[in-house]
Amino acid sequence: MLLSKEETAFYLKDLETPIGKTINLTIAGLILLSSGIFVAETYNIPNFIRFNLNLVDSAILIIFAAEYLLRFWSTENKIKYILSFYSIIDLMAILPFFLGAVDISFIRLLRWFRILRLIRFIDSKFFFGSISTEDGIIFARILFTLFAIIFVYSGLIYQVEHPVNPKVFKTFLDAFYFSIVTMTTVGFGDVTPISELGRLLTVLMILTGIALIPWQIGDLIKRLVKTANQVETVCVGCGWSFHDADAQFCKICGTKLLPNRPKITY
Repeated sequence: MLLSKEETAFYLKDLETPIGKTINLTIAGLILLSSGIFVAETYNIPNFIRFNLNLVDSAILIIFAAEYLLRFWSTENKIKYILSFYSIIDLMAILPFFLGAVDISFIRLLRWFRILRLIRFIDSKFFFGSISTEDGIIFARILFTLFAIIFVYSGLIYQVEHPVNPKVFKTFLDAFYFSIVTMTTVGFGDVTPISELGRLLTVLMILTGIALIPWQIGDLIKRLVKTANQVETVCVGCGWSFHDADAQFCKICGTKLLPNRPKITY
């Protein structure tokens, strides 16, 4: 059965219905698998395994391309969609597939941006539905955001430095270690880039670490302080557990809060 534009657009965004969950869970799984393949390719693996991984990766890229075209076809405002943040990330993820026949070395850098496609799921309960507290969701979101950014930087620095500095940046793990040390401004100096682009990426890592990590930690601390002034009052409408001590209505759904009843023990 063919779906209409409205139905296609709905299921590509929906995370509640079984069909929407299946589609988006599959996309998320393919993103993680694709990222894992790229990491595996940085190691010395047998040629037949590398060949099979390339076949799987090509199949995933075709699925990503079909998904992008479906999103483009089903959206009403196509110009707005093309210029949207998620669309740009999606396009960067599949661009190497469309330009594979073109000899442009920097195109391979774009493949590391695929992990950022998972950002579309961060602001929902798709990944964090089992976490009941707001602080737990925020903490998981901070960890995921930091990991995604470090992963992208690690892939970029590996792609840039490995061809000119293979003894230092042997595998993805070397690049991952360098990214963490650099972004946390520890800077042991045992791993250093030698190319101009590699040094530019290092500067960007340091600036990102200085700006991002304190901001994310500060947001978490503010949430913890705010939660300290809250009491556990379960909303009968949405089930949210924590509200301000003087709150009369739920901050999530607006349902009137009922006073907590003392527990009766026998």
